[in-house]
Amino acid sequence: MGAEDTLPPPDNRRILRQRKGELPIPRYCVWELTLRCDQRCITCGSRGGRPRARELGTNESLKLVRELRGLGVGEITLIGGEIYLRDDFLLLIRAVREAGMACTVVTGGLNLTYEWCEAMVEAGVNSVSVSIDGMEAEHDELHGLKGCWKRAFETLDRLGRAGSKVAVNTQINDRTKGSLEELLERLSRTPVRAWQLQLTCPVGGAADRPEVLLQPHMYIDLYASLDRVADRCHELGIAIWPADNLGYFGPIEAKLRKLQTRGAHFKGCWAGTAGIGVQADGVIKGCASLGLEANGAGKWPEKSLREIWESAPEIVYFRERTRDDLWGYCAECYYAEVCLAGCTAMSESLLGRPGNNPFCYHRALEIDRMGLRERFERVEDAPGLPNDHGLYRVIREHKDPALRAENGPVAIEQPRTSRAVDPTGIGTPVVGG
Repeated sequence: MGAEDTLPPPDNRRILRQRKGELPIPRYCVWELTLRCDQRCITCGSRGGRPRARELGTNESLKLVRELRGLGVGEITLIGGEIYLRDDFLLLIRAVREAGMACTVVTGGLNLTYEWCEAMVEAGVNSVSVSIDGMEAEHDELHGLKGCWKRAFETLDRLGRAGSKVAVNTQINDRTKGSLEELLERLSRTPVRAWQLQLTCPVGGAADRPEVLLQPHMYIDLYASLDRVADRCHELGIAIWPADNLGYFGPIEAKLRKLQTRGAHFKGCWAGTAGIGVQADGVIKGCASLGLEANGAGKWPEKSLREIWESAPEIVYFRERTRDDLWGYCAECYYAEVCLAGCTAMSESLLGRPGNNPFCYHRALEIDRMGLRERFERVEDAPGLPNDHGLYRVIREHKDPALRAENGPVAIEQPRTSRAVDPTGIGTPVVGG
């Protein structure tokens, strides 16, 4: 998704007014057209491959396009699975554009032909983002198919020749964290003009592979690399676009987010305030990245989109939460009022409930200054369903290996029951060690 094609997020003052009762307008929608996929990515949050049991048909999808526009949506990003595995994907791109909305596409690009690239441009697609996760060996491992890295780069070339604006999205995890700068140099020789970076979220397939996930203490070295990446992107004319699960508030925050927000810093989770997510079967969420069916706010067309947006508790929650809903380390953070623990999908999928997020650069820096570090370990497996997650505990310990071996954990933050199951938020408390 190119930075130039993305509607700017609302400023923080507007979000605060909305949380006090003003009904927000969803500016941005991520719509999963199908769960059918031609790759087998081991970190796929939705465990793509086969279609969902009952996916929306063409006529239903065309009607939903109109309802999304009527609700105020200005941009729709179409994702999968793989959208080109639906016979009507070009028709739906055209319908989004004819309704007056921007349309962007995210793809793995494995079997995206030149003819389809041309057809998407003719249909009016604003930009196409290809998923490329690290260099060749890393990407092929993560995507479950030898040779798919080369084919992704061939797709970048085809898109450029077809006249599309081209972007890349990259997951940052234990496999890819060390190759971002090398990957950027490779991308500089392609038509890519925007690059979205995001952490691998411990949802779906990634929940089964905790060894692939980035540990919180790795943020220190990661951000040293991101500092250089941001400078090099500027030199190359490639817009860097950090996703909302990457942050927050460290010394290079303004450098990373200068194209995104007024004030160039993270201003809170978009879910249910400026963003809305649609599953292929019509389930509506505050954000497509949220895990578990418990985050489903209703099923369209069984309920109207407006009814779900205006009154579903699973969406209204995001507008009403305050600093009082935070817990653990995030409850005492200097940035708590603005950040509200960052990306909800990350915190909920790790610790079972929003409000405490160890995936934070500011937090990693502060803990590092104490001579400590944080890591997580899994205590409960995921059940093996699309968009599911396990549970983890966060261990705070000395960063010095000798002190760590001698003293053990300094503190442990245990997982808490999901807000969808336990709306009181009462769970296992933080334990001092």
